[in-house]
Amino acid sequence: MIVKNWKKDILTIPNLLSLFRLILIPVYMVIYLNAQNQADYYLAGGILAVSCLTDLVDGQIARHFNMISTVGKILDPLADKLTQFALIVCLAVRYPILWLLICLFVVKESFQLIAGFLTLRKGKMLTGALFTGKICTTLLFITLIVLVLFPGMKPEHVSILTGIDCTALIIAFLDYAKMYATHGSMIQKLEKDEEE
Repeated sequence: MIVKNWKKDILTIPNLLSLFRLILIPVYMVIYLNAQNQADYYLAGGILAVSCLTDLVDGQIARHFNMISTVGKILDPLADKLTQFALIVCLAVRYPILWLLICLFVVKESFQLIAGFLTLRKGKMLTGALFTGKICTTLLFITLIVLVLFPGMKPEHVSILTGIDCTALIIAFLDYAKMYATHGSMIQKLEKDEEE
C-alpha cells in the first residue's frame, strides 16, 4: 500500500495524537513500576487519563475535519492495544490474577490481527470497531485506571474487576469472530485509493 500524499495521510492531528499516546506508554511504565508513594500512582493514573482523553479527541477531530485516513485506522487502535497491554503487564506485577487477563487479551488481539490480515489480502477491511469492542476498551481503561489509583485494593475487589474485564474480552472476541466468519456488514471492500 503506497501512501500518495504522505503529509495529508500521516501528518494529521489525529495521527500525531495517536503517536503521542504511543510515546506516553514507556513514560507511564517507568513511573508506575518505580512508584514509591500515592502521589506517584496518581501521576501514573493522570498520564493514563491524558492518553484516554487524546483517544477520544483524535476520533472526533478525524471525523469533524475529515482527517480519516488508512494510516489512522491502523495507528489509533494500535496505540489503544499497546497502551492496554502495557498497563495490564505493569499491574500484573502487583496483581498476579491479571495474567489471566493478559492471556485472554493476547488471544483476542492475535485473532483480530490474523483475521484482519487475511481479510486485507482479499481486498477487504473491517471499517471500524464493533460496539462490543468499544465497550470492552472503555471497561478495560476504567477498571485498570482504578487499579492504578488504588494500589492497596483488596484481592477480592481486584478479582471482581478482573472478572468484569475477562467477560468483556470474551464477549468482544466472540463478536469479532462472528463478524469475520460471516463477513458481516462492517467488512467492506477497500476503496481504490487505499488499494494503490
